[in-house]
Amino acid sequence: MQNVYLITGASSDVGTALIKRLQKPGDLFLAQGSGDLSALQALASQGCELKMMDADLSRIENIQAFVRQLQDLPCPTHFIHLPALRVVNAKYKNFDFDRYLLDMNVQLQSAVLITKEILPRMAKAKFGRVLFMLTSYLISVPPKNVASYMMVKSALGGLARSLAIDYAKDGVTVNCVLPSMMETKFLRDTSDLIVEASAKANPMGRNATVEDVVPAMAFLLSEEARFITGVELPVTGGSAF
Repeated sequence: MQNVYLITGASSDVGTALIKRLQKPGDLFLAQGSGDLSALQALASQGCELKMMDADLSRIENIQAFVRQLQDLPCPTHFIHLPALRVVNAKYKNFDFDRYLLDMNVQLQSAVLITKEILPRMAKAKFGRVLFMLTSYLISVPPKNVASYMMVKSALGGLARSLAIDYAKDGVTVNCVLPSMMETKFLRDTSDLIVEASAKANPMGRNATVEDVVPAMAFLLSEEARFITGVELPVTGGSAF
């Protein structure tokens, strides 16, 4: 069976590393990014069978157009949902409601519309792997001033738990990874002091890396994890569990 991986946020550091980890001859990657797809182009140039899909998920009409594209493509066997706006630390009195709505679209509304399209197809095929990226903040005391980020991730986790129950009998698993602070370009807008403080507070004395998180993701997407669903797997170096 050909594996068809649908990865949203595929142009991220985690997305490209996961593609490198998973790629095997004959498999197809439907790789969504927005704007700068140079990292995906580099993978394609190395021989990976990859269909790049440039879609801005911050607008509902764009998400709907993206879902319509999926209707004409092979049914994904695996769906990995990674996109998010970068975290902006802001006091609640300065809550940016417009940015919050955009992040709701990017992370949650896109997940809802995409899974609504592909999960019935997975269920009909009696096979599917779905994986969401959450955060260890959901299982520990979060830092101050991240209310918007916490609300969106909490809602996404609720969706994952519900889908895990709804599709368990259909051979479809739905799981989540919850990494602690991971040093990627996602931290571009985060203060160096916050990043350094996180590393010092971690029992292992450092923040997570892409290389720490991707193997856990690959396991939950594998055949060996066929009896695991509804799991929220911390990848935290012991900072939260």
